[in-house]
Amino acid sequence: MPVSSAQKINPHWFDAIVSAPFGGVGVRLSEDKTHVFELLYLPTDDLDVEGKSELSVRVHAQITAYLKDATSGFDLPLLDQGTAFQKRVWQAISFIECGQVLSYKQVGQIIGCGSPRAVGGACGANPYPLITPCHRVVAAQSIGGFARHDNGFHVAVKHWLLAHEGIVY
Repeated sequence: MPVSSAQKINPHWFDAIVSAPFGGVGVRLSEDKTHVFELLYLPTDDLDVEGKSELSVRVHAQITAYLKDATSGFDLPLLDQGTAFQKRVWQAISFIECGQVLSYKQVGQIIGCGSPRAVGGACGANPYPLITPCHRVVAAQSIGGFARHDNGFHVAVKHWLLAHEGIVY
């Protein structure tokens, strides 16, 4: 369920919420609470919920560590999702180091797909932003879109994340 800036955030929709300088990161876990199911960027102020499960506390701690130090890594169990193509894109993205960016075209070349638009679609479908850092994929001449948005809150989040990692667009 996408969350727009016009919606009020109900903390019960998430297993954890991490307060961030740009709003928040909502965390959803699998039904059995053993895997991360989804992360969502939330336009909310000062809403921070650590969660009750061992995994929600762990996810909260790792996202909080990233927000303090962009070089912090993630070591979390992710629910296996996506098409074969999306998984190839997400795997390629996971190797982009903090402080680096690649264009949609470059990611496509890495995985043997000549379509930047298809790569962008896979980035937009990424259920694990931050963990699989699709914010590190940009357009050839601009920052590009983010989380299936071409402007507004989500692109502002992408700007913040890149600046946090030392990249200014």
